[in-house]
Amino acid sequence: MSEFDPPPAARAPPADLAPLAATIKAWGRELGFQAVGIADAELGPAAAARLADWLARGFHGEMDYMARHGARRARPRDLVPGTLRVIGARMDYLPDAADGWPTLQDPARAYIARYALGRDYHKVVRSRLQRLADRIAAEAGEFGYRVFTDSAPVMEVEVAAQAGLGWRGKHTLLLAREAGSFFFLGEIYTDLPLPVDSPLAEHCGTCTRCIDICPTHAIVGPYRLDARRCISYLTIELKGSIPIELRPLIGNRVYGCDDCQLVCPWNKYARPSAEPDFRVRNGLDTAELAALFGWTEAEFQARLAGSAIHRIGYERWSRNLAVGLGNAPPGERVRAALAARADDRSALVREHVAWALARHEQPRVGR
Repeated sequence: MSEFDPPPAARAPPADLAPLAATIKAWGRELGFQAVGIADAELGPAAAARLADWLARGFHGEMDYMARHGARRARPRDLVPGTLRVIGARMDYLPDAADGWPTLQDPARAYIARYALGRDYHKVVRSRLQRLADRIAAEAGEFGYRVFTDSAPVMEVEVAAQAGLGWRGKHTLLLAREAGSFFFLGEIYTDLPLPVDSPLAEHCGTCTRCIDICPTHAIVGPYRLDARRCISYLTIELKGSIPIELRPLIGNRVYGCDDCQLVCPWNKYARPSAEPDFRVRNGLDTAELAALFGWTEAEFQARLAGSAIHRIGYERWSRNLAVGLGNAPPGERVRAALAARADDRSALVREHVAWALARHEQPRVGR
């Protein structure tokens, strides 16, 4: 539902909701969430000010929906009238192919963000949150709620931090001492006046590894990300041409980027997920760029159905692979893969293929 009404006068909430809050957290763990916390519906003026500054600097790039919703992102009560609390949850996603460094260091292979190697997390997390909401309704009676999983103007990291699920790292992602950052977040906006959890202290200290390693220097300072330079934005959100000056910096990252997470000391505590839906599909953790670029659109649709990658479509997937091939070591296999699609029906793909072929006809500076 798009919003809910305030609870009917006939339904009086329990006098003490602390036991229900504890039960909700236990149910969440039973449903596969590693942690559940509760935040107030008011995120505070500081969150709204940070968002306004980020938008004013244009750091959101072409993600117009962020500017469109503006301050509503920082005010859950404005987004869903009647909201009193936000139940936040996190779910680990790291597959057994946890170590991304070997693929990153092999420029002939395609690097895909660890979260996208299995099934689309939107479906998995949302369905579990819905089951949690159903359990709450069975226990407490009908109540107003709305489930979110990276699907609306929700400040997920801010909510999770205020719910005590972790703290915001300098790369802007949520960090947890016992789990690092390889997890998904989801929320249930609710009209239940549950007791709230306390935020955690930050534990990044003087470390700047995530800032220092960013391939495109998108992390412009602690807790500040210019999405226009972020490889995740460039390969997923950006619909048009990838800026030429950034293409060589992308390397073999064809869907998202994990460098800031892979280098983070807290991720030594990250553990592989036991969730079957997050297991690697189609050998995407070790696939060669040339092989993936040879897929037809029908193969893309069939193999990546149900994957987060499927959301960007065949054209952008091909664009990204062309850039990866342009950065790959010269060789006949690479040139043949590019040449086979030099006359691709997509102008966007043709442009990036032409750039990649030109890269293989010129000496590489600094390689």
